Amino acid sequence: MPNLYADTAAPAVATPPLDGMVRTDVIVVGAGFTGLSTALHLAERGVKVVVLEAETVGWGASGRNGGQVNPGLKHDPDRVEADFGADLGSRMNALAGAAPKLVFDLVARHGIACDARQNGTLRAASHSRHAGLIRTTVDQLKLRGAPVEFWEGAVLAEATGTDRYVAAMFDRRGGDVHPLRYAQGLAHAAVRHGATLCGHSRALKIEAAGTLWRVTTRCGRAEAPQVVLATNGYTDDLWPGLKRTVVPVFGAIAATAPLPPALALKILPARSVLYESGAITVYYRLDCADRLIIGGRGPMREIESPAAIPHILRYARRLWPGLREVAWTHAWGGRLAMTRDAYPHLHQPARGLWVSLGYNGRGVAMATTMGKVLAARIIDPVAEIDMPVSGLRQIPLHTLWPLAVRVAIARGRLADALGL
Repeated sequence: MPNLYADTAAPAVATPPLDGMVRTDVIVVGAGFTGLSTALHLAERGVKVVVLEAETVGWGASGRNGGQVNPGLKHDPDRVEADFGADLGSRMNALAGAAPKLVFDLVARHGIACDARQNGTLRAASHSRHAGLIRTTVDQLKLRGAPVEFWEGAVLAEATGTDRYVAAMFDRRGGDVHPLRYAQGLAHAAVRHGATLCGHSRALKIEAAGTLWRVTTRCGRAEAPQVVLATNGYTDDLWPGLKRTVVPVFGAIAATAPLPPALALKILPARSVLYESGAITVYYRLDCADRLIIGGRGPMREIESPAAIPHILRYARRLWPGLREVAWTHAWGGRLAMTRDAYPHLHQPARGLWVSLGYNGRGVAMATTMGKVLAARIIDPVAEIDMPVSGLRQIPLHTLWPLAVRVAIARGRLADALGL
C-alpha cells in the first residue's frame, strides 16, 4: 500500500537532475527539512544555492513522519542547562521551544498549503512514574514562561477520548502539518527565491578543490566554498565516519480511512497531537480529513502494509474500541537518525563543510530550525548561534546497530509494561 502523504501530496516543484558543472555559493546535500530550510533561508538573503537530492523532495523521513510539530528538546530544560551551561543551555531551550513557531510562520509567510494547525501537543503518561516525570517537565517549563499545563483525570480523558492515561503535559506551542506538503512548500519557496533543486542527483563524492568543495553526481558536479550535509537517517559514506555518529531507527505509521463523524468526535476532540512518555511508545493525530495517523516502532525495514505492524493496530483499538470496524488504508515507514546523547548534532568537520542531523524523532520543528541556524552561520561565520558546534563522535561498535536497536526496543517495551 502506498504512503498516505504521497497519495495526497501537492504538485511537486520541478527538480531536474544535475547535468554538467555548476559553480555556486553553497551546495546542500539532501532535500529534507534541514536542507530545504537551509536553502530557503540562504536564498532569501541572496545567496546562490544548489540542492542535490538523491531521490525527490521530502523522499526520506521528512515526507514520511507523523506530522507532529513538537516544541523542545528530548531532555528537560534543567538537564540541557546542566549539560551545556546556563548561557548556551538556556539559548538552546529557547531555540527549541520556539521551533514550532518558525514552522507555522514559514507556512503563513510563504502560503504553504499543508493543513497546518497549531492546536497543541500532548505528552501523555500511562504509568504513575512517567506522570511524575511529566510534572517535573511542566514545572521546569513554566519557570521559563512556556505555555504548558498539567492535565489528569476527567480533563485528560475528555481531551483524548480514552482513559488510558493518568497524566499529560499540554503544550500550546505544538501542532501538526502534512509533512510532505510542507516539504514541497519549502521547496517551492526556495526556488522562487532563486535556489536550484536537483532531484535524482545522489552525491557520490565530495572532495576539496583548492578553496572550493567539489560534489560529484552521476551526471555532473557542483563546486562551492560551502557545503551542507543534511542527510539525517539516510546518511551514507559520503563523508568518512559521519554515518557512524547516528543510529538509523525505522519508524512505522498506519492510517485509517476517514473516520465516521461520530467516531472522529471521540478521538482527540481538540485535534491536538499526542505522543506518549516512555521508552517504546506511540504517537498519533487525526488529520484534516479525520483519518487516524498512528506510529511507533516497527520492524527494522521498510513496510508497505498495515499487516506488518499488528501491534500498533491492536493498540489503537485498545485506546478506542470503535476502531474495530474501521479500515486501515495505508502503512509506511522510514529511517530516523538517533544520537547517543539525544541531542541534535551540528558539526563542522572541515572548513566550509557543515553537518546537521540527529533530531531523535522531533525533526519537523528542529530540522527546520537547524536550517535557519546553518544559514545564519554560513552568511556570518562569527555569528552567535544557539546550538553547539561539536566534532564527529562515532558510536562504538556501530556495525552492531541493528542488534542493539532490537535489544533496546525489547528492553524498553518491558520497562514500559512494568511502569519503570
